[in-house]
Amino acid sequence: MTVPGIDWPRLVAWMTTHVPDVGEPLSASLISGGRSNLTYRIEAGERDVVLRRPPLGHVLPTAHDMRREWRVISALADTPVPVPDPVGFCPDEEVIGAPFYLMGLVDGVAVRSRDELETGPEETRQLSERLAEILAAIHAVDYRAVGLEDFGRPDGYLARQLDRWCQQWERSADREVPEFARLVGRLRDRMPAHSAATLVHGDYRLDNTLVRQGEIRAVVDWEMSTLGDPMADLGLTLTYWHDPGDDERAGIPVAGDVTLAPGFLNTAEFAAHYAKASGRDITDLPFYIAFGNFKLAVIVEGIAARFRQGKTVGEGFDRIGSAVPTLIARAHRMLDQEV
Repeated sequence: MTVPGIDWPRLVAWMTTHVPDVGEPLSASLISGGRSNLTYRIEAGERDVVLRRPPLGHVLPTAHDMRREWRVISALADTPVPVPDPVGFCPDEEVIGAPFYLMGLVDGVAVRSRDELETGPEETRQLSERLAEILAAIHAVDYRAVGLEDFGRPDGYLARQLDRWCQQWERSADREVPEFARLVGRLRDRMPAHSAATLVHGDYRLDNTLVRQGEIRAVVDWEMSTLGDPMADLGLTLTYWHDPGDDERAGIPVAGDVTLAPGFLNTAEFAAHYAKASGRDITDLPFYIAFGNFKLAVIVEGIAARFRQGKTVGEGFDRIGSAVPTLIARAHRMLDQEV
């Protein structure tokens, strides 16, 4: 069997030795791949499992850390946060060419478009409420009790995030973008002096969960997770939101249009439901949504710059750069809302 990213004979040998309860591996197929980690379905004699490994080719030493993802889902396995069942971890790059881990196959799909939802308005509302409740559950995890006390450095989290994404902008941007430098200054000046410290997902939205029949079966894609400010998690989640009537948001080609589905909570409703579920004060939410728009602007500009330089290809990449000034303008408007 030939599957890009997998040395099948060596994988079979490793699984037979280290996870014999899965049964004899029979086949492998790529579920998803691209710039992020690669995900494969492994059919086996007793139960099917999912394999996650880094992208093919060179990656930064600290990027796409399989041990980190494995550690999170293992730590959360007995908490109220739904995650796939951890099956096994292999740090040995000699097996398939990179570290990888196995997790249980979840009966669900990542929903990106409103057309993919299988629910009516009432069930869709309940689904979006559950999305807020699970985010609150992530932030409520006692990270010390589940062995994640050294998973990140929550002190100074926001300042490090701002510096990190500014450095990323400097490395990737190949054009002048008005108002970016002023936005960085405003974010630095307005940054909260103190913030809570919790486990954060780092890229939480509906299409990073697996859904079946209106139920969120698991939260996936934990590669950006760390210990940090839970409000930054909420702010980035709402940066992806598309409210009805927000025509400007339609020009930002990320995260799909699932939040436009009839019954789905709008931005204010989702924030309020999160506040109720978590008990957190969300007074500073405009700052965190501004921060989320800033972060997304840097990510999008990096993609657009690589496309302009002929270093990447993708549908819509020729137009994606036009979203960057829009994201920066939205961030400024959010900061303008603050008292």
